Amino acid sequence: MTPTKPVASAPEAGLHNEGQAPDAGFAEYLARPEGPQFLNPDAVRSPGPDVPIRTVVADGRHGPVAIRIYGAPAAAGSPGLVWLHGGGFVSGSMDSPESDYLARVLADQGTPVLSVDYRLARNGVSFPIPHDDALAAWFWARTNAESLGLDPDLLCLGGAGAGGNLAVGAALYLIDAGKPLPAKLLLAYPFLDAELPPPAGGLDGEVMAGLPRHLRFTLEDCIRTAENYVGGPVSMAPSYAMPGYADPAGLPPAALLACEYDDARGSTEQFASALERAGVPVSYFLAEGAVHGHLNHTAGLPEGQAALDFLAGQLAAVRH
Repeated sequence: MTPTKPVASAPEAGLHNEGQAPDAGFAEYLARPEGPQFLNPDAVRSPGPDVPIRTVVADGRHGPVAIRIYGAPAAAGSPGLVWLHGGGFVSGSMDSPESDYLARVLADQGTPVLSVDYRLARNGVSFPIPHDDALAAWFWARTNAESLGLDPDLLCLGGAGAGGNLAVGAALYLIDAGKPLPAKLLLAYPFLDAELPPPAGGLDGEVMAGLPRHLRFTLEDCIRTAENYVGGPVSMAPSYAMPGYADPAGLPPAALLACEYDDARGSTEQFASALERAGVPVSYFLAEGAVHGHLNHTAGLPEGQAALDFLAGQLAAVRH
């Protein structure tokens, strides 16, 4: 694994923790269904590109699943991306910047994006419902790819944070079910392990101490996140729910985006190493100066461009 890095930079500009509860952690995700606030809310952001958008509905095992399609029908032989937002399984939506802004940028560059409105693990919802919603969206995309101008065999699957978990869990299911796999997995700071391994080389203690509490992931935070999603003890979790513990053999090539100042970076690093040992091609990008939720906090800002370029380049490389 040879990391791809942007030009060295300082920690994300304008980060501050004003108004953030010191004991937030997982509780803030529960308290904010729309997702955590920007770290730099006063930054002047460029709007996302104006692209064609429409919403369709897939029939899911637990009811309809909305899919927002960004971009016009693609040229023949073009890849597409099914994308799942993050938010600890309990917050976020298709309107989250790491979903909406990313989808606008990629669609504007010629890759249609299908953003999935999976059910959140709130009010009695738990695994396998979000997992099944992700699969429903994937099967809809495969079935309807040609009507979107897409080659079904060039469809990619990905997500950020909890969405990255759902993407890998869905891919593992597809392996077991003998179904066609995504051409590539695109994963941004995915939550794959209930107990995070330490990042290689450690973390800058001074920088980490200055981050808002909801961006720090203690052991308790991770266990609570996992147990809320699983609907019981982590020991009950199948590999589809906590794919960091699964055998990754047979997964498609993966592109992994990690953040320098992120407690969860160790999970991404560990997964990248496991993929390599299993013979799965891996592309790894370390966003220097970045914190967890990088695609949210830097949407519309120059600081996020390198990460978007990495993901766009990985999609552009998907060909027969």
